[in-house]
Amino acid sequence: MTTANEHYFKLQGSYLFSTIAKKVAAYKEAHPDKQVISLGIGDVSQPLVPAVIEALHRACDEMGQAETFRGYGPEQGYAFLREAILQGDYLSRGINLSADEIFVSDGAKSDVANFQELFAPSAKVALQDPVYPVYLDTNVMAGRTQMYQNGRYGGIIYLPCTEETNFAPQLPAEHADIIYLCSPNNPTGTALTKAQLQRWVDYAREHHSIILYDSAYEAYITQNDIPHSIYEIDGAQEVAVEFRSFSKTAGFTGTRCAYTVVPKAVKVTAPDGSLASLNALWLRRQTTKFNGVPYIVQRAAQAVYSQQGRMQIQEVIGRYQQNARVILTALRKAGITAYGGENAPYIWLKTPKGLDSWSFFDKLLTEAQVVGTPGVGFGACGEGFFRLTAFNTAVLTEQAALRVAQLQF
Repeated sequence: MTTANEHYFKLQGSYLFSTIAKKVAAYKEAHPDKQVISLGIGDVSQPLVPAVIEALHRACDEMGQAETFRGYGPEQGYAFLREAILQGDYLSRGINLSADEIFVSDGAKSDVANFQELFAPSAKVALQDPVYPVYLDTNVMAGRTQMYQNGRYGGIIYLPCTEETNFAPQLPAEHADIIYLCSPNNPTGTALTKAQLQRWVDYAREHHSIILYDSAYEAYITQNDIPHSIYEIDGAQEVAVEFRSFSKTAGFTGTRCAYTVVPKAVKVTAPDGSLASLNALWLRRQTTKFNGVPYIVQRAAQAVYSQQGRMQIQEVIGRYQQNARVILTALRKAGITAYGGENAPYIWLKTPKGLDSWSFFDKLLTEAQVVGTPGVGFGACGEGFFRLTAFNTAVLTEQAALRVAQLQF
């Protein structure tokens, strides 16, 4: 009999959001007369903007003509998109990178999950708690953890993010090989300042660590002292890999496109003790296991950087930012402590009256017909907190916020 990967059996139940989906489906089946509003999973509600749709249509027409048809493209992305990303997201901010340090993919989730393959099974991992589950679960699958006990895996360095530190992780007292940072953060909605990120970069340089930096929500930043890229920090190009996505920025959750930046200056230790290029290793991984993002999708992503595309997308982001303000206002009027929402599309609320996260989920679903995400699903430090998202429509967001504000505790 074939033996399964033993590390999969360390995973705790099903993926968080599939558990939520099952609970919601069961409630809807039992109460078909109730309108359930989701402020849970971070999926967008607004359609792709006209500039993106027009580019998508043009590319589809090209694929229907022999002269302009394209088959397999470069696994790391077409030059036209990599150059648009380089100019639009980096050179325009004074960040000096090159196009061959940018790798286009089908999603930041995929890249974050897959990137850990490049490191030794013995690599010591540090991550925030609460944390986006993919960071942790993929390292469990790879065998970098011990067994799960009392809400945590042995072998992982947990970085508690609490109210006392405004949910910012503190530097570990021990050595970490791989450090996962997400800013603006999912789930807490808070963000790291330049000074805070500088301390992390300095730590990584001193310890020869690698920072895996998820900046999928940078387009929602409103404060001047919050960096949009880790490469705004001195020395970051020596120690950091950055993940970005078009999903929450441009509504590509169902279209699928993202990119990862791997500077050539980032080095890791090879088995013979020499230094190896992480950029070259990721290129080798992608060309072996990935056939690239469809041409039509990459043309659509290129339109994100056009003048029209930028204006239209900023308008959509503005709607989601307004939704966040509506939710925050309603929660605070109801006397509920809430964080985030200013630089991210996530609101992180403190569950009232000592309710645990799942009890609050059940109360919200059964009494207000609103769906959110229990904080404990993101880690032990998430217990007693709850995440709401700003991605629904304005009308439904206002309805949901009013329902939550009217709950009795």
